[in-house]
Amino acid sequence: MPPILALKDAAVRFSVKPLFEHVDLAIEPGDRLCLVGRNGTGKTTLLRALMGDQELDEGSRFVQPGTRITWLRQEPEVLEGQTVEQFIEAGLDDDEKDLRQYRVRDLVGTLGLEADALAGNLSGGGLRRAAIARAFVSDPDVVLLDEPTNHLDIATVEWLEGFLKQNPAAMLIISHDRAFLRQMSRKTLWLHGGTLRVNNQGYDAFDDWADQIREEEMARRARLEKKIAQETAWLQTGVTARRKRNQGRLRNLYKMREQRAKQIKALSAPKIDWEDGPPASRKVIETRAISKAFGEKQIVDKFSTRIMRGDRVGLVGPNGAGKTTLVRLLTGELVPDSGRLKLGGDIELVYFDQNRDSLNPKHTLWETLIDKEHGGGGDSVVVQGRSRHVVAYLKDFLFDEKQARQPVGSLSGGERNRLLLAKTLTKPSNLLILDEPTNDLDMDTLDVLEELLENYDGTLILISHDRDFLDRLVTSIISFDPDGKVREYAGGYTDMIDQRGTRFAKQPEVEEASTVTDAKTQQPRQRNRTQKLSYKEQRLLDVLPDEIDALELEATDIEAQLADLSDVAKITELAERLETIRNDIDSKQEQWLLLEEKRETIEQSKV
Repeated sequence: MPPILALKDAAVRFSVKPLFEHVDLAIEPGDRLCLVGRNGTGKTTLLRALMGDQELDEGSRFVQPGTRITWLRQEPEVLEGQTVEQFIEAGLDDDEKDLRQYRVRDLVGTLGLEADALAGNLSGGGLRRAAIARAFVSDPDVVLLDEPTNHLDIATVEWLEGFLKQNPAAMLIISHDRAFLRQMSRKTLWLHGGTLRVNNQGYDAFDDWADQIREEEMARRARLEKKIAQETAWLQTGVTARRKRNQGRLRNLYKMREQRAKQIKALSAPKIDWEDGPPASRKVIETRAISKAFGEKQIVDKFSTRIMRGDRVGLVGPNGAGKTTLVRLLTGELVPDSGRLKLGGDIELVYFDQNRDSLNPKHTLWETLIDKEHGGGGDSVVVQGRSRHVVAYLKDFLFDEKQARQPVGSLSGGERNRLLLAKTLTKPSNLLILDEPTNDLDMDTLDVLEELLENYDGTLILISHDRDFLDRLVTSIISFDPDGKVREYAGGYTDMIDQRGTRFAKQPEVEEASTVTDAKTQQPRQRNRTQKLSYKEQRLLDVLPDEIDALELEATDIEAQLADLSDVAKITELAERLETIRNDIDSKQEQWLLLEEKRETIEQSKV
């Protein structure tokens, strides 16, 4: 089948250095391609070349006559005063706007947007949904999608997967969302080292394919190094006597060394280390039936959890559900309306900000990393308890030396995220909160971040819409479920979906009515028996928190005594008592949580 959009032997250069060259790419009707590669390798530039917005230094671009191409930009441009409807209409030619108003209204409703709202006032997720509508309003033949899932919650991402699968347009997708790429792609393009490689399989096969290519590169590199050694030895003994005759061979050696330097840079990955904060208490956060509302909007209702040292907890839910509010409750920044919160001692918290508010766009990368309060200054930054040169540390995060003196405002979204990670890692911590850390990160940096967090000894709370990232990292999921309740599930995101089962699946009204009738007919007595806790259970639920608090106070007092004692017999006696108290605390906490869970189940059965 002939292509409808293609590049032939394409090259784009900045100065004399090629961003990519010898690129051959053909898009056929109905194609589902994903384009992957490290940030800065030229993925977005390649999309601009396909759109015709980027002039090629070499090669040619082909578009089949009549082909309609649209581009979902990573950062959509909004005109001042532009409404959502006007923003979407901008995806149409002038002669189509009157004819396709039905399509605009259809997409506005489908994506949950308000036509008259100002596009510039939308949240990141709202603007992304409006940009998706703009990309598809003209029913294009080819759609170029640059990070389409950024700022979208998981429910919207899953809706988008279904929407794209039903659309007949050919699509080329750039995304860091592995789960999304596995669902959407049937062919993989890898922009690596200035070369575009093609695999006629979806993203599922990417890791094995990429590993094979890297192994081949390493073998070529080893052969090249061996040849360099041979050439160097030959030149050291013979270049003086044969200088004029062998200048060509000397130039070849320099060329091979330059090639080797490029290979090493292409194979390198960021090197990231943590500096641990002081040891935190074994129990980091405990909540007992906490609730929080703003006006009539109930955010959290009687939520209980216990987060222990070393736990990795994911937070998921629709945008605006209250994930950030819950984090503020868990860390004590926000006081609950009811219920109890207890924080462990010696917590040293570091917060990774989703909106990158802690980065000053006027500061240079150098100034951003230098933190005199933590021992930095001059040309050094303290990392892992030792001083590092700022430029060397920036190189660990894939920044070029020339960027050190550039302002933060000149960086791309992915580069700002990498810089914020670099800054975060200079701070010692034992409780780390990451709010959407994967936005705009390339696959290589994501892999390094995952490895880093796997080796982190502290406690992690992760707000994320990246299903694959959650599956790889967390030990439990706190979810804002569709019925408005906040629940905790063991395992990752996929485990949560399995545990939910069909609880929130939409069932036909006839079946729902039938089920309720059958339940009332067949088990009336059983339902009555589970309508409330027994007197003893309710009494325990009321008194256990006070008993646990008293035991914890006694444990704290014993720990203080042990610090000042030298009498071996007394130390042994108090240590045994402390162990007994800790076991009692664990037992009572487990008992209280089971009763609270039972109470919550009963409340749900009454709804």
